[in-house]
Parts: sequence; structure tokens; C-alpha cells
Amino acid sequence: MDGNDGTDDVGGAYGMNGFSGTGGAGGAGHAPGRGGAGDRGDARQGQLTGLKVVEFAHVVAGPLAGSMLADQGADVVHVEPPGAGDAARAMGPRRDGIPLWFKVAGRNKRSVTLDLHHEEGREIARSLIAWADVVIVTLRAGRLRAWGLDWESVHAVNPKAVLLQISGFGATSSRADAPGFGKMGEARSGVVHLTGFPDGPPVHTGFSHGDAVTGLMGAYAILAALHRRSTDPDFDGEWIDLALFEPLFRLVEWQVIAYDQLGTAPGRAGNQLAVAPAAVINTYRSKDGDWLTVTSATLRSVTNVVRLLGLPEEEFATTEQQHRGREQLDEGLRAWVAERTAEACLAEFERAEVVASRVFTAADIAADPVYAEREDIVTVDDPDLGPVRMQAVIPHFRRAPGAVWRTGPALGADNDLVYGQWLGIDDERRTELEERGVI
Repeated sequence: MDGNDGTDDVGGAYGMNGFSGTGGAGGAGHAPGRGGAGDRGDARQGQLTGLKVVEFAHVVAGPLAGSMLADQGADVVHVEPPGAGDAARAMGPRRDGIPLWFKVAGRNKRSVTLDLHHEEGREIARSLIAWADVVIVTLRAGRLRAWGLDWESVHAVNPKAVLLQISGFGATSSRADAPGFGKMGEARSGVVHLTGFPDGPPVHTGFSHGDAVTGLMGAYAILAALHRRSTDPDFDGEWIDLALFEPLFRLVEWQVIAYDQLGTAPGRAGNQLAVAPAAVINTYRSKDGDWLTVTSATLRSVTNVVRLLGLPEEEFATTEQQHRGREQLDEGLRAWVAERTAEACLAEFERAEVVASRVFTAADIAADPVYAEREDIVTVDDPDLGPVRMQAVIPHFRRAPGAVWRTGPALGADNDLVYGQWLGIDDERRTELEERGVI
């Protein structure tokens, strides 16, 4: 499987596939205590300290929205079925049999187990909703209604809750109950049609692109709703309804207006762009076999390329002339780069103020001095693997930064903290619920 976020594509079989939940803003009924710094093994820090989030969401898109919040200090409770847990726990490469992906995907979160097939499980879910400021769900619409995780149910439990609902086709479409994964969203967005070479097939990017962008836009939407909650005394909750194809669709800003006004659908243009903002955009292979990307997006920067190639500047003096000469510039750069090593090319580009970069692999990223200077890679202790490196909290806040205080936790590692201290369920009942498989 490609690791994309499914919206419960086996018909809501929670415990077998992805499921997500909803959150609220300090509702009535339960007033659990807050975990202190000792619960983290580190002082809580970041822009969102004090924000409470519960996610009934598995795999990529919904949990990534929660990850963005957790990285900035929010208390994020990741609800998983007892036994197998989130399907993401088994995804991706392994070292000594230990999956690596979830160590990053689940970082900075609390893991609790809960079986929503039990009425008592759904009762506990309602307590979590009452506790939370934000709820994130990715189940199909029918399953959400059946388990009381739909907007109407969440709003009844916690009128101040912000609910992020991610689904394949959106809650208002005729396909609200259809399953969906990120690659489907990418295909529907228009992005895949634009990616690849004109004489080749459409190409998906090499990671969970649609899921990841949906998670990022979901986090943005949550913060927009929370701003309104903090400024509007009449705030009555918010329901964010996000389909997997919509974020990428929104980011290709020109595709709808170009089709509407010109009657044509731009197609694949390789490593150039179908609607290019500049006369120089492509990748070129150096004499020693490295790939370099060169981009010049302004009149002056293209002129720098013209000078570097020794072409007559008067023939490229205007934007219109530069765009007409795109093919000549492209062919000239291809030949110029092919005659030199990557290091020699990059040195010449820098002297000429031409923006270029080697196409990085993960190994290049790990060794790059700029990544090191930016402190974009951090080392975190993991109980299974020892010290591991992963992305730092991004973006960087220089005055009150977030931090990575744990890798993805073991399944149910925080049952006692969340159910005991935060929801106030006593030891005896927690033991009984565990024996009966509810948690």
C-alpha cells in the first residue's frame, strides 16, 4: 500500500482500517485535569500550549493535521482500536522488524485505545469530545453518524468544539459515504495530469502528497476557526468539511481560470511548468551525472542566464523576448551543464547569481550544511531504536519554538494518563474496561 490516508475504505470496520474522531472546546460533563510538564518528560512548549485535541483519525491526512498542532505544544490524543492500533503503525520501512514511519507520524502525541463498537467505548468518546477543543475525524459519513462522531452529535456534546472532518469526496457530496485515499485526491485535483513529460504517463509524486497537503490545510483551517472562537463571543462551534482532492486543487491557482477563459486544459511539461512564471525552469544533468534544477523567474535573473551562456542580451531584453526564447535558453543550459561537473556548475551559477540546486536525496539532506545551520534535523531518543533523526518542528518560531519531546508512542501508552488523570475514570473501572476489550 502507498501509505495514503484512507477514509475507512472497508465500510467502517474500525479496528481494521482508518478511523477519525471529533473534538470540542472544553464542554460540559467532564472537567479533567491537565497533564503537567512531568507528563511529557520535558517542559511543554510552543505556540499551542494548552490546546486540547482528540483525533479519531488514522494513517496520514487527519493525523498529520494533529501532528502540526502537537509539534507546537498542543495535547493531542490519538485514539486507536485495541490490538492492531492505527494501520500506520505497520506502514513503511523497518529496522530490525520495527516500523520507522510511525515514529515520526505519531510523535508528540498521546496514544489511547478505544473500541467504538461498544456503547461504553462511544460513551468514553463523548467524554473525550467534551474534554477537547478540537476533534479530527476521517470516518465515512454513515459511520460517523452511527458512532456519534458527526457534526450534529459533536456539537451537542460540546457546542464550542471545532470539528475537522476529512473525507474522500466531502460531507455534502453524493459520494459522502464512498471510501477515499490520498492518491485518488491527487488524481482528482488536477495535479497528476500536470506532472510528468508530454510523451509519458501522468505521474504521482513520490510521497503521500495529497494526504500531507490535506493535513496541512486542515491544521490551517483549525487555527482559523480557533481565532474566530477567541474573538467572537457568540462562537457556536465550527465544522470544517475537507475533501481529499480540495487542498491540491486550491493550490494550482491558475487551472480553473485558464480553462474558463481560454478553453484549454494545460498539460504535462516535464520539469518545466505548463503555466510557467519564468523563461528558465528545468532540470539538467551534469558531466558527472548529478541532476541540477535551475530557475530564473524575473527579467533580471533570466538576463543573468543569458550572460552566463554568452548569448546577445539585446535579444532577451524584455519578458516577451525571454519567453519567446525559452527553447534556446533551455537547450543552451542543457549543453552548458553537460560539459561541467555539478560542483563547477553550482559555483558558476552562484557567481552569476543564477538560482540553482542539486536535486537532493535524503543522504544529501542529512549532509547539507544549510539544513544543519537551520537545525532542521533533530535527534530524538526512541525506546525501541535508540537515538533517531527526523525533521525538526517546522516552521521555526524563534521566540516560543515547538519541540519534539517523544517519538510515536506504543499503542495505548497513555491510557492511564488520559483516561485516569484527564477524564477521571478510576482504576477499577479502567481495569474492567480493559478486561472487556473496550480500551
